This record gives sequence, structure tokens and C-alpha cells, in this order.
Amino acid sequence: MASKKPVDITLRLHIKRYLSFIEVEKNYSKFTIRNYSHYLKVFRSWFEKHYEQEYIEKLTSEMVRKYRLYLTRHEDLRGKRLSPTTQSYYVIALRAFLKYCSKKGIKTLSAEKVDLPKSEGHKIKFLDRDQVERLLTAPDTSTVSGLRDRTILEVLFCTGLRVSELAKLDIDKIDLKQREFGIIGKGRRARVVFLTERASAWLGKYLAVRTDPYRPLWIRIPKNGEWDPAMGGARARLSVRGIQRIVEKYRRVAGLSIRVSPHVLRHSFATTLLQQGADLRSVQEMLGHKNVATTQIYTHVTNPQLKQIHDKYLK
Repeated sequence: MASKKPVDITLRLHIKRYLSFIEVEKNYSKFTIRNYSHYLKVFRSWFEKHYEQEYIEKLTSEMVRKYRLYLTRHEDLRGKRLSPTTQSYYVIALRAFLKYCSKKGIKTLSAEKVDLPKSEGHKIKFLDRDQVERLLTAPDTSTVSGLRDRTILEVLFCTGLRVSELAKLDIDKIDLKQREFGIIGKGRRARVVFLTERASAWLGKYLAVRTDPYRPLWIRIPKNGEWDPAMGGARARLSVRGIQRIVEKYRRVAGLSIRVSPHVLRHSFATTLLQQGADLRSVQEMLGHKNVATTQIYTHVTNPQLKQIHDKYLK
């Protein structure tokens, strides 16, 4: 009887402890933990396949080079390869794991010796004010679902919320009088979010027609108009995917050629603020970015304004 190949259970254990660490100590979101779990599972499967008798302590730069080559050449069942951006996510997760190993005294390859793939030129997609207006006015607000959808679009644009943050909102957390509410965003960071008068007015109209007992702000509207009391608030809550479908639906209704997602509305929120003269630090706070460097990806919108100033004073 053939003996079973040894498996690097040590690596599996280290990864399991790392995922617990980022959940408890780093307060990463469930979404981030799920992604890191996937990225590291792919690395572990590859590592065990090629180096089944080795442990993470034996990891070398040459092994990482071969792993990155594997990521570059990997194809899914449809023959599609990973984009350079997606490949970088896998490498970022590996680097973060190696940093954790170093912090815990586990001898392995230094994270600094793992270079990130060169990123593609990152072009931010956003809507101009005319496109935003076409999108916001696309829903038929004579129906309850249309009223809900118009309100979702208004709140997305005027707050710059991440779609995951929007989906978690509850009615009792919204202060329509002060036109603000607090949220716990990415990395468990708390911030105050502000509503425009227009978005607040639409929220008021939407909540006025809500006759259900549910706590979630965004819920699935029954087609027959009758609420099922047995459904419960958690099941009634619109999912992140449901909100994404709503945005895409009205992108088509509005006849916009650019592909629109909730994150494109977040980009549109940030670029609109900067175009109107808002400072970078304020936009950083409103977006909930930990570092201002993240917010600087939007500064491209100020370049035309800088050129106009340059041309005006240096003719």
C-alpha cells in the first residue's frame, strides 16, 4: 500500500492563526478576511503541491518567483487569466502573512523580499454631474420600489459610502433632522456621514411609505405589496449584490454607456467634491480612508484646474 504524502500542516495552522489574528486584533471586515483566506489557500495548495516535504520556514525568494509565475500563467475553467491587479492581491496577502510570521517569531522569508507586481495605470471611472443627474432621475418614483431605488442612488452619491456600508444601514440610526448618521466603516473605523437636503427629502418620502416593522433601511419590496411578518428583518434586508443590480438597472434605463457600480458613484462623490474646491484631508475623512495617500488617487481631477491657473499667470 502506497504511503500517503506528507502534508505541510504547519503552514495550514499558521494561516489559520493569521486569519484569527486579523479578525480579532486587526478588526478586518468579514469581506477582507474571506478574500485573504482564499488568496492564502491558493498559496498553500500550490506550496504543498510543489514542496510537500518543506515547511514555511524553508520559503525562499526563488519559490516566490515560481509562485508568481504560476499566478501569471494560471487559467480558470473558461481559459481566463488573472489580471495584474488581481495577481497583486494574492501577493499582498502573502506579504501580510509573512509580516505576521516575523512578528510572531516564525523564521521564514522576509516580507520585504517579496516585490509586488507592477500595477497597471489605474484609471478612475466617475460620472460628471449631467450623467449623475440622469442616473438619479431614472427610477419611476410612483412605485414603492422606484422610490426606494431613487433614495438609494441619492444617498450613494451624496455620501460616497461603500456599498457594504450602505447595505448595513438601519432606520433608527438615521437622523433626518440633523441630516447625518454614524457608521463603522472599513477597518472598524467610525465616522459621521452627512446627507444633502435633497437626499434627506427623498429619505423622508421613502420612510413615509414604509409600513413594515423591519429595522433595515433598505429592504426587498414584495411584488404583491403585502409584507410577510414571518420573513424577519434580516431576510428582508437588501444584499450588497441586490444594491449593485439596482445601480446597473438604472444605468441602462438612463442610457449611460459607462459601466456604473456603487463604487463608481463613490468615485463621482470624491471627484465632485475636489472639483468644487474641497481639500484633500476633508475628502479623506468623508470617504473613511485611513491614509490620505489613498485619497490622492482622485487628485487627477484637479490637473485641468492647475493647468488653467498655470496658463493664466505664465503666458
